[in-house]
Amino acid sequence: MSTNAAARVAAPTRREQILKEAARLFAERGFHGVGVDEIGAAVGISGPGLYRHFPGKDAMLAELLVGISERLLDGGRQRAAAEAADGSPEAVLASLIDGHIDFALDDRPLITLHDRELDRLRDSDRKRVRQLQRQYVELWVAVVRELNPDVPEAEARSAVHAVFGLLNSTPHLGSYGSGLPGRAAMEGLLRRLAHGAFGALAPAGVG
Repeated sequence: MSTNAAARVAAPTRREQILKEAARLFAERGFHGVGVDEIGAAVGISGPGLYRHFPGKDAMLAELLVGISERLLDGGRQRAAAEAADGSPEAVLASLIDGHIDFALDDRPLITLHDRELDRLRDSDRKRVRQLQRQYVELWVAVVRELNPDVPEAEARSAVHAVFGLLNSTPHLGSYGSGLPGRAAMEGLLRRLAHGAFGALAPAGVG
């Protein structure tokens, strides 16, 4: 494939550009603090032109929050299946952690949106997000319990939620270059913290 062809494949669609800018603006100003015209201006089209892609802001918010939940679950399943071929639950957990760190560092506005705006979704979309999230959690719980068979299921699930809370704290850390370590350093720190948290599940003297 030529370089130009590869670039065309990798280039985001206009719809993806709209969603990215909507996520950024919603996270910065709140859902009700952003107008359709502002989102349009951020991607270089008129506000009314957005309606060719989305019926309104509510649809953008739903696609952002349902979409990232689907992406996390699909990505987690793919990582688990790929690493499970080695028969190593340690490798599966490490891959899941790396995948979630990528999300936590690269999609910080979506974490903020979820925390602030989930209740604005219509019931069906909110239930879909919750369903996807439960499946994602249980994917992790199964791996954690495979590594720690003596740990009760409820404790393993609590550990998974605690690690998610740790990794998903990235929106509160500020910006790179303003006191926050660079991306590579932050990735390494989050990886060590996540592995350390799960390592604490092992009985004293084990590991």
